[in-house]
Amino acid sequence: MKVLYKFVLLCLASVAFFVLNLLLGTVKVPIDAVLSILMGDESVSEIWFNIIWNSRVPQALTATVAGAGLAVSGLQMQTVFRNPLAGPSVLGISNGASLGVAFVVLLSGSLGGVALSRLGYLGDAAMSIAAIVGSLAVMALILYVSQKVKGNVTLLIIGVMIGYLATAIIGVLKFFSAEEDVKAYVVWGLGSFARVSGDQMTLFVLLMVGLLPLSMLLSKTMNLLLLGDYYASNLGLNLRRARLLVISCSGILVAIVTAYCGPIMFIGLAVPHLCRALFRTSDHRILMPATMLTGAALALVCNLVARMPGFEGALPVNSVTALIGAPVIAVVLFGRRHDEVKE
Repeated sequence: MKVLYKFVLLCLASVAFFVLNLLLGTVKVPIDAVLSILMGDESVSEIWFNIIWNSRVPQALTATVAGAGLAVSGLQMQTVFRNPLAGPSVLGISNGASLGVAFVVLLSGSLGGVALSRLGYLGDAAMSIAAIVGSLAVMALILYVSQKVKGNVTLLIIGVMIGYLATAIIGVLKFFSAEEDVKAYVVWGLGSFARVSGDQMTLFVLLMVGLLPLSMLLSKTMNLLLLGDYYASNLGLNLRRARLLVISCSGILVAIVTAYCGPIMFIGLAVPHLCRALFRTSDHRILMPATMLTGAALALVCNLVARMPGFEGALPVNSVTALIGAPVIAVVLFGRRHDEVKE
């Protein structure tokens, strides 16, 4: 029953933070006006109507599914590699997305003579496509390598090396690029839930809503992987196929989130630890839905802080995720360690 109560509290917290994302911002919109707008009342101020439907609703939906996806991806990576420091970017997939965007953004001004940041919607679409291509290319390379090597540690090291290689290439591109292009790339790299809107937001949400339930099907496989290779294989698990499925699922989630929102850090690394501390279990049948809800709630909190009243514009999401998440995770893990010592 305690587990059920915790899930109910997480659901209520996610809903509450979602509602707060609609109510709070640089422009004050009364609660009754927000409710009327959500009910489709067009007699409300057109400015408020546009703020809610064109800005706050897309941001809240994007933060919800992106946070859930990154949290699940982090849990999968930590389980496959049995490494508490593993996260969504551990195999260089996020770096691959960044490299794809760097090629498009940083070379557009040098070769085409027109900075991609000036092209508006076409520029945003080009960056999203480049991020998807870059991340999927790196993921394909990782999956190919995973078929050739047996140890998780070797695969992990190769992924880290791919990330370093991508970072080095990006540095060279920055050096030879125009200042305006470099600025556009840096802004993209800060991460944001605000750049997804309209049809892009609909497609993004539909993709994530379809992929997240499918990742739940891997809960039993991930539980077996926790037992170690020897016991898992004795229980009939095909280790190579299981590793391939989990890495593929994690990589696709990271690729899509990075393509639409930029590289969002910290959530995928921290949320699984927070859920293990809160639920005191390693059962992925519990941890998978818990990380989805916790990741969504944490992303909504970070988005809310990033555009709180008093700030001009919005703070970088990556800065907010670390500033808010790190102390919370440290307190939770310290409390858990203290309880273990007492026992």
